[in-house]
Amino acid sequence: MAVRMDGLVLGALDALRWQPVPSRVRGSLGGAVVVDSARAALVWEPRRVVPTYAAPPADVTAGLIEAAADPRSWEDVGLPLPGATPRPVLDPSVAFAVHTAAGTPLTLRTGGGEAAAFRLDDPDLPGWLLLDFAGFDAWWEEDEPVLAHPRDPFHRVDALRSSRQVVVELDGVVLARSDRPLVVLETMLPPRSYLPREDVTARLVPSAKRTRCPYKGLASSWSLLLGDRLEEDVAWSYEDPVPEAPALRGRVAFYDERVDVVVDGVRRERPLTPWSPRPRS
Repeated sequence: MAVRMDGLVLGALDALRWQPVPSRVRGSLGGAVVVDSARAALVWEPRRVVPTYAAPPADVTAGLIEAAADPRSWEDVGLPLPGATPRPVLDPSVAFAVHTAAGTPLTLRTGGGEAAAFRLDDPDLPGWLLLDFAGFDAWWEEDEPVLAHPRDPFHRVDALRSSRQVVVELDGVVLARSDRPLVVLETMLPPRSYLPREDVTARLVPSAKRTRCPYKGLASSWSLLLGDRLEEDVAWSYEDPVPEAPALRGRVAFYDERVDVVVDGVRRERPLTPWSPRPRS
């Protein structure tokens, strides 16, 4: 019987997964490089969809202090993906402090700052330290900076020129119409249509929100003025993308989770992702 590949990936979510990093990895904290490793690994704790760096203790030159363990159960934390996996997945918005592998929480401390770490109890990674990417000043692979989180070698981003007819609407109002989208296909995410700015007819105003992607760069956010109503952060653009994604420069993409997208006359269902509107409590 044939096996669908994304089913294999989702089927492994409950496992502690790791992959060696072939490049030199460095991390700075308090202005000093405290992680310098040519034998680092990418580690996905159970249910995590984005990896973090891990290194052997000998490659970490900072004090380690045992931190208090959090007794809470994390079974209900995360993003539900009904029909794909029975338990919620831990997307990047879920804090590093949520641990689903066996181990000991630690604080990594230098004279200039501190960050969280986690010592793994696993025979394949004995005593290795998971490191809170966001708690560090900066990270590099070789001499290239790493944005947002470590790059996943099994994750790819393809930007494809297209002549499909794309219409973006909200509450029946057309926001954009284009027959020259750039279709961006990213592993485990819905297709995104990046549109030329001149094909966007909606009134977009700059937002203060900025987001980072290790595969695309620093994104500027846009809010939508619809009459006297402001819809915050409904679109984004990369004004200065990373060298690997030059075709994205200046194009506008809308969150399909928050608007209606019609492609070649077919209205797509709004996808469920970490960017979907959360129900109000």
